[in-house]
Amino acid sequence: MSTTRTNEDRTTRWYFVAVIILFAVISVPMATMGAVAVWKNDDGTSTVRTSNVDVQLSEFKISGNMVAAPGEVTLTVTNKGTVAHDLIMTNGPRTAMIQPGATETLQLGVLAVGTYEFFCDVAGHADAGMRATLSVTATAVANSHTDHASTEIDYAKLDKAMNDSILKFPAKTEGIGGVVLEPKVLSDGTKEFDLTAKIGKWEVEPGKIVDAWSYNGIVPGPTIKVNVGDKVRMIVHNELPMGTDVHVHGVEVPNNMDGVAPITQKLIEPGTTFNYEFTANKPAVAMYHAHHMGQMQVPNGLFAAFLVGEMPLPLGKTVSGLTVPANVTIAQEIPMVLNDAGVIGLSLNGKSFPATAPYAFKTGDWFLVHYFNEGLQIHPMHLHQFPQIVIARDGLPLDSPYAADTISIAPGERVTVLVHAEKPGTWVWHCHILNHVERDEGMFGMVTAVVVS
Repeated sequence: MSTTRTNEDRTTRWYFVAVIILFAVISVPMATMGAVAVWKNDDGTSTVRTSNVDVQLSEFKISGNMVAAPGEVTLTVTNKGTVAHDLIMTNGPRTAMIQPGATETLQLGVLAVGTYEFFCDVAGHADAGMRATLSVTATAVANSHTDHASTEIDYAKLDKAMNDSILKFPAKTEGIGGVVLEPKVLSDGTKEFDLTAKIGKWEVEPGKIVDAWSYNGIVPGPTIKVNVGDKVRMIVHNELPMGTDVHVHGVEVPNNMDGVAPITQKLIEPGTTFNYEFTANKPAVAMYHAHHMGQMQVPNGLFAAFLVGEMPLPLGKTVSGLTVPANVTIAQEIPMVLNDAGVIGLSLNGKSFPATAPYAFKTGDWFLVHYFNEGLQIHPMHLHQFPQIVIARDGLPLDSPYAADTISIAPGERVTVLVHAEKPGTWVWHCHILNHVERDEGMFGMVTAVVVS
């Protein structure tokens, strides 16, 4: 073989290696820039190193030895849990939904030295612990599946974390959501409510401060309460970086006030204002929220309660063996807005335990609760020891009320319950999807308490 041909071959090989390295640098999503490891073969050629990493998904964690060498990285993702999960690389590729027992390969491409974040985006799963970091380091061993490290569980640490988290309740945070908004009453009796949609800081739990999308700077937005027959005007100012609208969910309004841009109105562009005007003709347990890009704007905080009139009670009746006296006086009417996604995440009235508000009563008090589900999944709400008498669904009184200790509320639903606080003590009140209330770091999310003295 001639010297000229050998030099040409070498030039070609090094050009190929340079192209691979250039591709690695420009194709890494959010990568820490660095050299991509290249093996030099015995015959003088070079190839990009490959790493295969085994990852396991379960309720509710991502496990596996999350370490790889720089170069081509592939994840073999197995769902060891009992419900479907997926795996997503932040700003990168994702798997399809993986059913229990199934395995899927996720090719990440060429990664440089750095760290890469992964999570499951099923609502509530990331907050419950399904987050992980892949470390790409030059010291990692390539070309092999990593073994799952066998680590002993530190049960004492878990016990302490749970106890410590509970003892922090109730924790103080900045901001109170859902406060009743007093209207401006015009000369013709119209009740006028000023609402400004904007992004601002909101403390969901101690130290967790997010950029919330809010009405008037609070999450949930201000509660609006009017009487049957009231004329209502909602003046909505948009200070968001994008367009919005407001749908009053559960109140009868004219078509042009239904809040679905561009069908019933023009989009409320940033910097502009829109007036919603209607008469509240019937009693309602309703809510108002964004409809435009609702999958983003609503979970991030653009939701609130809207109440019309008074809810009729089953006075003097026996429901599921429980007698409701004819002279009941309601000690507290509680709007409880549920969420599970966006920057707000798993929360009650915009707060996550231990920042959720406890509710105090005297023995013998009766209280009324309106559940509003503004989240993306069903929440079975369980109140310890006290039966919840379901008297209305979606604001419509039931012909046959019933009692239960756990009430499921689907997205968009409102459920009204009547409760008799007849036993003194501190009683837990929570969503009974357990990973919505507990994680390895302790209690969080959709938990509060009823305190009866």
